[in-house]
Amino acid sequence: MTDRHAKETVVHQFPPVFDSHSRVLILGTMPSPKSREQGFYYGHPRNRFWPVLAQVLGEPCPETISEKKAMALRHGIAVWDVLASCEIRGADDTSIRNPVPNDMSRILDHAPIQAVFTTGTKAAALFRKYCEKETGFSPIPLPSTSPANCRVTMEELTAAYGKILRYLEDQENASRPHLQKAAQPRPC
Repeated sequence: MTDRHAKETVVHQFPPVFDSHSRVLILGTMPSPKSREQGFYYGHPRNRFWPVLAQVLGEPCPETISEKKAMALRHGIAVWDVLASCEIRGADDTSIRNPVPNDMSRILDHAPIQAVFTTGTKAAALFRKYCEKETGFSPIPLPSTSPANCRVTMEELTAAYGKILRYLEDQENASRPHLQKAAQPRPC
């Protein structure tokens, strides 16, 4: 059994979610232990990222990894993390040491990204330090959806994440006929 308080070197294990229609890039810092275990972004069962995003987009709450990917892509949203590797204690972003950033050109060279949002202040700070100059984007910080950030209500998160809509409105579903919208919303 590993000590949950011990720092470990973590290397990002899964690819970014994006396609040639992605207009908004949402970045976290590094996948949490639960996300790494699940093999996908925001995988902790109490993380509110996917329920908040679904509410903002007027979509059913996605349950599977494929539903989460489809919802993001259907709306022109790319999802990734600022860091490719770091030393970290559990999911505690404040414990991050020796960060190595991801190469943002992996997405930016292939998608017409209009804005970069970060999920939390640490992701914004890391993006500013390691990626802002190279990419020409200033990050737009959003509140963390982590269960550790329980002081921010679901309503406050939904209002904050609603900022992404202005970058998506002119290209919604019309340019994406190959992606079918889910028929009936189901609550998260």
